[in-house]
Amino acid sequence: MANPNRVAMITGAAGNLGQATTRTFIEAGTHTALVGRGAGSLRSVYPELVGSPDHMLIEGVDLGDPSAAATIVSDVMGRFGRIDVLVNTVGTYRGGLPVQDEDIETWDLLYTANVRTTVLMCRATIPAMLENGSGRIINVAARAALAGGANAAAYSASKSGVVRLTESLAAELRDSNINVNCVLPGTIDTPKNREAMPDADFSRWVTPNAVADVILFLSSEESRGVSGAAIPVYEG
Repeated sequence: MANPNRVAMITGAAGNLGQATTRTFIEAGTHTALVGRGAGSLRSVYPELVGSPDHMLIEGVDLGDPSAAATIVSDVMGRFGRIDVLVNTVGTYRGGLPVQDEDIETWDLLYTANVRTTVLMCRATIPAMLENGSGRIINVAARAALAGGANAAAYSASKSGVVRLTESLAAELRDSNINVNCVLPGTIDTPKNREAMPDADFSRWVTPNAVADVILFLSSEESRGVSGAAIPVYEG
């Protein structure tokens, strides 16, 4: 699956899943353009990539801003001349209250982080892929997208939006050699999740590396027959 001439743009690259995905793509020989919100966050996580001609660190950007998404794509195209893969790992979780008690700010936060950022990055990147004649887009939804649950409506609805977006993009781009898919992780085994759920059975959680391996496959030529899919990655 390795192709040293390919360029993958990965959002949320400083997060746990973003880091695992980045390392997996780099090990496969892919050039990367890494996007992170915090100033200095990527340089602290990937000091070995600072100044690398094969990798690009884009920090301190608000992916909820349409102009930021357009600028990122322009900068990556100026650097590499192509974007073969877009991986949207940006997202967040909030929950725990019934709908009538949940703050509307929580709904706004989850739709911005989980849906809006994905929409904006796809909108900004697709023209470059159309010009190149091919592309792969992989979005990150969640197992919760498949069914609503008590006290988790905002999160479930936002991740369901990612699945519907993925399906719609796949249908729109069916004849353009651009495949669009998403992954549906179960609970990801991260330090933050372990801290939040200390009594859970961690062996039943999915590792970031397991999710990253599926993302790499969906970016590859081997996945050429797959588009519009929502791939479960639950592990235990």
